[in-house]
Amino acid sequence: MKLFLIAGEPSGDRLGAALMAGLKSLAPVEFAGIAGPLMQAEGIESLFPMEELSVMGIAEVLPKYFHLKRRIRETAEAVLASGAEALVTIDSPDFCLRVAALVKAADPGFRTIHYVAPSVWAWRPGRAAKMAPVVDHVLALLPFEPPYMTAAGMTCDFVGHPVVSEPLASEAETAAFTGPGPLLLALPGSRRGEVTRLAPVFGEVVARLHARHPDLRVALPTVRGVADLVRDLTADWAVAPRIIQDPGQKRGAFAAADVALAASGTVSLELAANACPMVIAYDMHPLTLWLMRRAALIDTVTLVNLVSDTRVVPEFIGPDCRPDLIAPALEAVMADPSAQRAAMALTMQRLGQGGEPPGLRAARSVLQAIGNS
Repeated sequence: MKLFLIAGEPSGDRLGAALMAGLKSLAPVEFAGIAGPLMQAEGIESLFPMEELSVMGIAEVLPKYFHLKRRIRETAEAVLASGAEALVTIDSPDFCLRVAALVKAADPGFRTIHYVAPSVWAWRPGRAAKMAPVVDHVLALLPFEPPYMTAAGMTCDFVGHPVVSEPLASEAETAAFTGPGPLLLALPGSRRGEVTRLAPVFGEVVARLHARHPDLRVALPTVRGVADLVRDLTADWAVAPRIIQDPGQKRGAFAAADVALAASGTVSLELAANACPMVIAYDMHPLTLWLMRRAALIDTVTLVNLVSDTRVVPEFIGPDCRPDLIAPALEAVMADPSAQRAAMALTMQRLGQGGEPPGLRAARSVLQAIGNS
């Protein structure tokens, strides 16, 4: 059996790697597609660098429109020529679903599976109906998502969120980050656009915290595609961050941190898995923000807030993404993290902690969807 997989950003690469490991444990399988380093380590040769697809937001995508359009066409042609039994697209819907549409147009019987249900419960609910003609089956990360997908005409399984089975830090990994003074985890994102936009704000927050905590330490986990940019943008911070790419060091930093300042996204779930209290801050192009707010159906963008059905994680989005607002919120969270820790524990429980690994559950779902279970 051969499958064509597409991941467009680091979070998708992690999902894809766990899925591939699960599939290999259940059936003989070959892979082709677009992948990051984790999926490549599981045995896939990427058609082109995954980082080309790591863009977000309408205004951010426009300058790369023609390049992305060409990559969409090239990828669809590669899928059809690959001899794969199915296409598994992982998140990155703006790219992935366009590829799936071209594949379905050329071969309506080609099986298509999308990993990560679109957040139709958050904004643009019509996306499920638009997705249904080009996607046969959906793998959902959140327990309340399958009914939205099945109502639109697709099959859908809740497979759990991979964060619940990711390894936690060892004592030695944690000890490497213990020391005098509070440890702030700075997480300005994994895309070049968001890092460029958030790093100056985060740097000013660090300066404000440093003024109150002269022994402040800062750790900044990042990914390959933006590591050099992060180094450039943090060179003048009041506290030089310890920039981390090694997975073990990242685990240690997450476990040892007193508080985190993070961009919006799945990183809030990684922090919850480590019981690390957090503040979320995010900014984007004004046009993108305006369009998203017009379409929003929810009052929070933080997954811990949503899954736990609480609003204990402070968030500062768009015009509220200001150091003078963020720094006091971090101080307050450090002073009393108890409410967040209860919500984080509930979140992990609801995402499948203690059950079968999500990558294996996703693999079983894929095999069943293509009739190989």
